[in-house]
Amino acid sequence: MPRIHPLPDLLISQIAAGEVVERPASVLKELLENSLDAGATKIEVTLEAGGVKLIRVADDGTGIEKEDLPLALSRHATSKIASLADLEAVASYGFRGEALAAIAAVARVTLTSRTADAPHAWHIDASSMEVKPAALAAGTVVTVADLYFSTPARRKFLKSSATEFAHCDEVLVRMALARPDVAFALSHDGKPKRRLASADFTGRIEALLGREFMAHARAVEAQAGPLRLSGYAALPAYAKTTRDAQFCFVNGRFVRDKLLIHAARQAYADVLHGAHQPAYVLFLELDPSAVDVNVHPAKTEVRFRDARGVHQFVLHALERALATPLVCIGEPLTLTPNDPRAFAHDREARPPQRIAYAPASSYSQTELAVEEPTAQAAAYLEFARQAFATAVPPTPTFPADAAASAPLGYAIGQLAGIYILAQNAQGLVLVDMHAAHERILYEKLKRAADASPAVQPLLVPLLFSASEKELACVAEHQETLASLGFEIAPAGPQQLAVRAVPALLAGADLARLARALLAELIHHPASRVLETHRNAILATLACHGAVRARRQLSIAEMNALLREMEATARADQCNHGRPSWVQLSLTELDRLFMRGR
Repeated sequence: MPRIHPLPDLLISQIAAGEVVERPASVLKELLENSLDAGATKIEVTLEAGGVKLIRVADDGTGIEKEDLPLALSRHATSKIASLADLEAVASYGFRGEALAAIAAVARVTLTSRTADAPHAWHIDASSMEVKPAALAAGTVVTVADLYFSTPARRKFLKSSATEFAHCDEVLVRMALARPDVAFALSHDGKPKRRLASADFTGRIEALLGREFMAHARAVEAQAGPLRLSGYAALPAYAKTTRDAQFCFVNGRFVRDKLLIHAARQAYADVLHGAHQPAYVLFLELDPSAVDVNVHPAKTEVRFRDARGVHQFVLHALERALATPLVCIGEPLTLTPNDPRAFAHDREARPPQRIAYAPASSYSQTELAVEEPTAQAAAYLEFARQAFATAVPPTPTFPADAAASAPLGYAIGQLAGIYILAQNAQGLVLVDMHAAHERILYEKLKRAADASPAVQPLLVPLLFSASEKELACVAEHQETLASLGFEIAPAGPQQLAVRAVPALLAGADLARLARALLAELIHHPASRVLETHRNAILATLACHGAVRARRQLSIAEMNALLREMEATARADQCNHGRPSWVQLSLTELDRLFMRGR
């Protein structure tokens, strides 16, 4: 073995660069973070050849003193921390003091900076470390040219100029989302690509993700003790096949944290199926001492002290934002201390609310104090119950401003036995009655499954032919069937008899419903099938129990369905993630008929 010897400083920096400088986008991220830490309100980025030939970042921040310029390019020199206590509670983007030194080891780096009280700017070249006077109005300009010129083997791993630019653009988008108060400009090969003026949070999201995202997004605003979650979560109708519209920030820092991604995916589990990915922009804020940001070279992963508490807080805050019924949007939901239910692993449909949390003394023990539905909502629900219970539904009378008071308005007709047409204050509402009824039934079945479901015995048992698998399934899963409200028993060598069903599904096609249920139990043969796959089974029952297409409904039945939709969690989409209703505004209708032109 060779003798142990210390490595040269340049080689040490080049090794560090292998972790910090993965590609041009990594360089841009470090430079943007330095600009934001310096208090910049305006940042201009210039790229050439995807950032391989040139990365230039100019800001109007506080600048760097002449004496500190050589230190800025030295390893492990920083102005952001001075002790272990500072590191454990770091709130700045940068803190290691190694990024510029690592970049300078694999590229040609120059730095020009001027502080507010300096008579002129100063310039330093990393290759010579010589400081010279320069001209600059204010702030700092960092130029990184010929990336990997000193390690040409690394260049072979870079992609095309277009691909590298796309990664750089993605970095700028993340930074721009984190700091909407800062103006950003980006150009590539002499062509302007982005110009973002300072804006509020909503305006910046719309500028970067588009109006379509905002049109499908629900606001998220939750707080429990030191934890606060804000942002927007898109409804399933906006789901993507990729994860490029998923943005998580922890104390303003973009992260790819598995815990947060898992919590978000679980929150969408009841409304998004298949390979589609949810879209969201979420900001989690907590005490810096409760999260460790020094666990990954690129600082894109973090570690939480109370990982389970954070996971459950994010999960339930998102669930409630996505489940907020239309009739109660705007009504507050308070969070008070000393009840562990807020972080329980339950999928119970919550009473209709909008999320607005009040601080609690401890975020690991909280309670959801639910307000009673409004008198208007209670009246709607009472009307719905009467309309469905009456053999000959009465013709309801509504107040003159009824369309304005009901989010989904009131029915004016039915189209092709599939869609309900309703009028509200905004214009025309189109409702897929099967999708809507399916969600209503599903939420009711989930609540019933948590208690003892109401059972409807059949006066005359329903007989249907069954396969050997179905007969064996009934024999094996009698307890599971009973817990779901079904009584199914053999009635012959190749026959089964349905003797009782859940009261909620009494009007469905019972033979079809029983076959669908048995198919689910055969598909999920686990011994604890109900606990493991309960929601999937209930979703299937709801789908087969919902009102079918081509069924004619009276105006009273349609209105009752609309009122139940308004008071039902997650009623914006069916159990398969499809939208249950759409709104056509009067402006859109006028545009279709060219009114006003």
